[in-house]
Amino acid sequence: MEFRADIQAQRDQADRLGEDTTDLDAVIVDLDEEINEAGMRGNVLGRTTAKRSRSTRRRQDAPDLPKRTMTNTTLGRVFTGSDGVTYRPSLFVTLTLPSYGKVMNGAPVDPDAYDYTRAARDALHFSKLIDRFVQNLRRVAGYDVQYFASVEPQKRLAPHLHMAIRGTLPRSEIKQIAAATYHQVWWPQIDEVRFDGDHLPVWDEEVGYLDPATGEVLPTWDEALDQLDTDPEAQPAHVIRFGDQVDVKGVLAGTPDADQCVRYLSKYLTKSLDQALDGQAQREHAARFVDALRYEPCSPTCPNWLRYGVQPKGAKAGMSPGRCPGKAHKPAHLGYAGRRVLVSRKWSNKTLAEHKQDRRTWGPESSRPDRRSPRPAPLRLAPCSSW
Repeated sequence: MEFRADIQAQRDQADRLGEDTTDLDAVIVDLDEEINEAGMRGNVLGRTTAKRSRSTRRRQDAPDLPKRTMTNTTLGRVFTGSDGVTYRPSLFVTLTLPSYGKVMNGAPVDPDAYDYTRAARDALHFSKLIDRFVQNLRRVAGYDVQYFASVEPQKRLAPHLHMAIRGTLPRSEIKQIAAATYHQVWWPQIDEVRFDGDHLPVWDEEVGYLDPATGEVLPTWDEALDQLDTDPEAQPAHVIRFGDQVDVKGVLAGTPDADQCVRYLSKYLTKSLDQALDGQAQREHAARFVDALRYEPCSPTCPNWLRYGVQPKGAKAGMSPGRCPGKAHKPAHLGYAGRRVLVSRKWSNKTLAEHKQDRRTWGPESSRPDRRSPRPAPLRLAPCSSW
């Protein structure tokens, strides 16, 4: 890192003097690769471009949220029973996506009427919707809510969320938060297909991808976003919301309900999303779902942007719509590329160093010949006082 800083200083000085910086630039590129290979993430220079910002004003079609004054705690309310015993209950919440058409036994009754496009886009951006829900939850709760959650597929293959929440809120408030939560995808519009079949953009080493008919250079990702920012009539490419079905259950430590919640949370930790397929109708449904995902952009770097006349971020030769190697497009993930297990930082009351030590300890212990099973100890989701 010190050597990288010295070379950067030499390069900046040479640039100010109008000297050739080609050799120094090459050295910097090599050093950055070595630094990244050593484990550092991000950019050595930090953010080199201005951060885009949009209005945070809520949509007019979304209900308002109540707000409480924040308190510096991660614990929920304590209740005292008539016998003097105190309780600190937790919540188990299940959130789902809206309906895309009538379903029976995990497959659409009428596949032609099923909204596969919306289902695909909701799956791609479901992780962002979860982030928004947690933000709204903490705002309404008034304390630093801690949670352990897992994402799994419903029988209809749409992702949904099981979340254990430390502390409790009224069920009506949880449902109100879910109804008021949404995520807007501010990407270039993807309703009009410009390039398809054999009519695809061609690569030019100097400027990137061109229109094969006119030779016009396709706008880069940043140029497309700049155009979106300057358009006062611009609309988000997609808006994702939760469905009406919200299940909220109170949980106390040491009860059968608590054990059942743990089973729900750990059910799909070792399975891929597509392992839930059952029967020919559902397999055909999954195939149609994956086909709908094929040309949907999954990220700014997705080659599918070429289909809609935009160069992907970091465009390079060989990109082709419908051939994105991203995780979201793989059948085993069904459009969901986010983390399957979501744990807040203060859930376990352990530091990262303590978690690392736990993993180091478990490895040698699990390989001992006198152990009955190489499996890890039962999953502990929270201290006993919280469950």
